[in-house]
Amino acid sequence: MTEKEKQQRGELYNPAIDPELKSELLQAKELCHQYNNLSPADFVGRQAVLQRLLGHVGERCCIMPPLWCDYGYNIEVGDDFFANYNLTILDGAKVQFGNHVFVGPGCGFLTAQHPIDAQRRNTGQEWAFPITVGDNV
Repeated sequence: MTEKEKQQRGELYNPAIDPELKSELLQAKELCHQYNNLSPADFVGRQAVLQRLLGHVGERCCIMPPLWCDYGYNIEVGDDFFANYNLTILDGAKVQFGNHVFVGPGCGFLTAQHPIDAQRRNTGQEWAFPITVGDNV
């Protein structure tokens, strides 16, 4: 079983030793970098990058840069989504936002969990559990 398959099953996995996960992490960082460096007036460009980065983008989505995430494809945002500056989403598992969600500045949605035992933690393994934010939050 690959590390990505373990990740998707909610089991301990190590993203640093899986070539597919490493590639996906790098691709998401590149897209975040592109997004964060676009002109504030480039609404079309920002939406285009979000469409490439995120798993689903609803109507009227606005995310103020900077935005950082691990994979991007595990993130789904509903209609009328607004996130203020400095949003971080560590999306080793699915992160779903409903419709009419407003996120304040400096917020983080972190699916990753690490073993408490130092010896196990030092192996680089982690778990990822999903996060769901409902409508009108």
